[in-house]
Amino acid sequence: MLRIIFMGTPEFSVPTLAEILGAGHDVVAAYSQPPRKAGRGMDEKKSPVHDYAEAAGLPVLTPTSLKTAEAQATFANHQADVAVVVAYGLILPRPVLDAPSYGCLNLHASKLPRWRGAAPIQRAIMAGDIETAAMVMRMEEGLDTGPICLGELVPIGANMTAGELHDQLAHSGASLMVRALAALERGSLDETPQSQDGITYAAKIDKAESKIDFSRPADEVHNHIRGLSPFPGAWFETSAGGKKERIRVLRSEIVGSARSERTSPAELLDDNLTVACGSGAVRLVQLQRAGKKPMMADELLRGFKLPKGEALAATTD
Repeated sequence: MLRIIFMGTPEFSVPTLAEILGAGHDVVAAYSQPPRKAGRGMDEKKSPVHDYAEAAGLPVLTPTSLKTAEAQATFANHQADVAVVVAYGLILPRPVLDAPSYGCLNLHASKLPRWRGAAPIQRAIMAGDIETAAMVMRMEEGLDTGPICLGELVPIGANMTAGELHDQLAHSGASLMVRALAALERGSLDETPQSQDGITYAAKIDKAESKIDFSRPADEVHNHIRGLSPFPGAWFETSAGGKKERIRVLRSEIVGSARSERTSPAELLDDNLTVACGSGAVRLVQLQRAGKKPMMADELLRGFKLPKGEALAATTD
């Protein structure tokens, strides 16, 4: 049994904490981002890890920084064997990385060194990657540069959304981390330096990227839509309902289309939400109007007409 500090914040982190507790390890403290104001009432809301850890009876710490001498002393006083870090959200300075006897292990949701950084799941899908990975690495001061301890490849289906891949990686990564901890406890956890070839960075998603540009090829439009689903959600604008309205697209599919040379990108090719792209076409499968629940295309069209020939916003201006 290892003495473990767990560090994580979003829903993605929770399965790993649950697996660690289920394996019988002694989680001496959980670190998470401080509660944030959210919702219409702007009430403070605890993170998913904070809520889960409290329900499990764990002490929860929410420092705004780990750079102060006080925060570092508190961290060291836990006398942990290892810290497990899963989407925590704060930089770990050298004194924190060095405090546990066996250092800090991180679960990262990409096939490192591809997609280091903040948004590896979304970026992999948006780039059209056909596989990714859950990887456990030993942390160092660089951004996701540490040696790899264990990895498990995960295929990315042609229509898989970021939300679906997120859930799959969260659960496969949780099992992977428990295996890594078991090997660490046995003294058999190997480490392999990351390759210096194929390094890419997964920048945080900017909301300005969310508008769909139908002038791009159909496969790029499709990957953009599913890579941003369910959040923040790719969107287009239309005035078909009498006023300009923004509609989010949560699912799409690439379709063959018999387009004439006069067809323009963003033009609806039929009454089933097939949209012309710069080359090829996509069908919009699941959508969401502002303030409404997600709907399949046929349900949306019963109350909101988007007829053949209608032009949706096509550019990112």
